[in-house]
Amino acid sequence: MLRRGKIWPGFGAPVVESLAISGNRVLALGDDDHIAALIGPQTKVVDLGGRFACAGLNDAHLHLVSTGLLRGQVDATVEAAPTRDALIRALRTRAEQTPRGEWVRARGFDQTRYPDGLMPTADELDAALPDHPVSVTRACGHVTVANSAALKLAGIGPDTPDPDGGVIGREGGRLTGMLAENAQNLVYDVQPTPSLDELIDAIEAGGQHLAQFGITSCMDAATGQIDGMAEIRAYHLALRDGRLPVRVWATLLGDPGSSIVEPCHEAGLVTGVGNDMFRIGGVKIFTDGSAGGRTAWMKQPYAGQPGNTGVQMLSDERLFELVDRYAGMGYTMVCHGIGDAAIDQLVRAYERVRAANPGDTRRHRIEHCGYVDDSVNQRMLKAGILPAPQQAFIHDFGDAYIAVLGEARGLRSYPIGTWDRLGMKPSTGSDSPVCSPNPFPDLHAMLTRQTHKGTVMDASEILSPEAALRAYTEHGAYSQGAEHIKGRLEPGMLADVAVFSNDLLTADPSVILHDTRCEMTVLDGRIVHDRIGAGA
Repeated sequence: MLRRGKIWPGFGAPVVESLAISGNRVLALGDDDHIAALIGPQTKVVDLGGRFACAGLNDAHLHLVSTGLLRGQVDATVEAAPTRDALIRALRTRAEQTPRGEWVRARGFDQTRYPDGLMPTADELDAALPDHPVSVTRACGHVTVANSAALKLAGIGPDTPDPDGGVIGREGGRLTGMLAENAQNLVYDVQPTPSLDELIDAIEAGGQHLAQFGITSCMDAATGQIDGMAEIRAYHLALRDGRLPVRVWATLLGDPGSSIVEPCHEAGLVTGVGNDMFRIGGVKIFTDGSAGGRTAWMKQPYAGQPGNTGVQMLSDERLFELVDRYAGMGYTMVCHGIGDAAIDQLVRAYERVRAANPGDTRRHRIEHCGYVDDSVNQRMLKAGILPAPQQAFIHDFGDAYIAVLGEARGLRSYPIGTWDRLGMKPSTGSDSPVCSPNPFPDLHAMLTRQTHKGTVMDASEILSPEAALRAYTEHGAYSQGAEHIKGRLEPGMLADVAVFSNDLLTADPSVILHDTRCEMTVLDGRIVHDRIGAGA
């Protein structure tokens, strides 16, 4: 039982003082005196001391396996490496600890945050790390820079043609080391594949990391991207052995050439199969790249690059064929689309599915859904298509969006306020490891629309505190078809609870961003993270 707190059951409900849990379900809520009557001799009572509690957060789009695996790579984020020189020093340090000839890998750089705004190059990496193959992946995950040793291992030379849906960087007939979108796979394919034990370790480590932030549910946004069906096996073994610390809605990678949909379907693993800890979600197909990397597929060119509208991954014919087939196999579609051209293509694909089966109630989603206009929003609303954005992008990358798209387009990025007013039930999340799963920058962005620099990205898209928390809880559950069991704290629902040091409904947004932490996380009725000292 949780007592003496500020417990928010969900959107529109009054705050209460106490929450009683029986097994893994919410039993009752109310004032302290009323709920005290339920205390028995075996009841564990936790005194919240006035702290704020709500339903466990649901990060509706991240990469759990990658989040766990990348905790062992070089941290290239701006917090750890604020300049290219700092990144090079960190890579050199790792190389000194790594046998000659073995890979040095890093993830998280964002050149728009560097003082000079320039990406690292193969020449820089060659000079600093001549004895190791090196790959450094941008924060968005859509661009990687490799050194010459890595390019050689991948069989990439100046005359290597761009793969379908990918770009190999060249200047003056020489390789720059930049690999965008599918071209990254040329390097990834020659890097060591994690073992099954390492995959299970990553799932556990990633889930434990989420629990520290009050996150009890997530969507793994591309299961199979690292090692195909081995990831499905790893999840099942982690679940069997009690090493799955977060509820997972597993999205299956459906891209041509790397799809795991067919073997999953053959095994009966379709949308909805599983249990409340691990359930098969939808199918993901990539249709474009990232805005910050200038590879999101846009209708108009990027600022300063009149010939660049991003990367179209698939033709209409190919995408429509895949969406029709996967939907016909019983899957919800949760495809990646950031640029307005990619989103339009996805909406047309989903509209075809709806027209072919008007009674279909599956909630198809557009992951990220960065750039839309009123007409597209209305089409999405009519077709029941859900936007699945990550408001952490506003905090981390908002200024980069303005730089690459100009103010008119950049300020309107990820318009969650519009979607909320239209009743489109937008969820939110981090896309970790693209951004940290730390929810406080995401919440701050929803409450202020401010970037890390303080730029306001269209104040009309600001959400109220209740609406922001609803995106992180109820709407995340709705997007997974699970609103009947999680996302709110009501009798009979799963006992997933997050306790925070500040009241997320009343605290100043700057306090939420800079001075708030998760004090306790309860998953399935069990304390899995505890700073209060209540014990496990």
